[in-house]
Amino acid sequence: MITDAETSQRLYETYYMRVYSYAVTLAGNKDLAEEITQESFFRAITSRKTFRGDSDEFTWLCAIAKNLFYDEMRKRSRETDAVIPEEIPDTKTGLDEHAADKDDSFRIHMILHSLDEPYKEVFELRCFGELSFRQIGTIFGKTENWARVTYHRARLKIQERMDNI
Repeated sequence: MITDAETSQRLYETYYMRVYSYAVTLAGNKDLAEEITQESFFRAITSRKTFRGDSDEFTWLCAIAKNLFYDEMRKRSRETDAVIPEEIPDTKTGLDEHAADKDDSFRIHMILHSLDEPYKEVFELRCFGELSFRQIGTIFGKTENWARVTYHRARLKIQERMDNI
């Protein structure tokens, strides 16, 4: 029989780097990502009895991290009127030839900044968070197919805007 301490340790060892990578994607800051990751595991471990198993553990941890990130951004916004930082573009999705050039990289940043939701977040979760379409669908409470279609529409919007700039 696995004790709670063993389950907690397994959860931490299995998912730490993936959740941290996701948090870096959200925050764009390694220190804040570390705080979010640690707090995510703390909340997951201390509320483990509330995990219903509707999604896999990684998706559950990412949802906790996402909520913590948004809570932190709302807190900072109230304190300093800060804006939620924008993420950098993915260079593995056919846009790598543009990111090599700093001007094109800036243009991609501008496009991501102006991209509507949910396209922006789905694109970032897929490219930066390296989540599967199933996991993205779960985070949004939608289907895997919805996540796949939304991601591809986001890519088309980015590529179209790149061609028009």
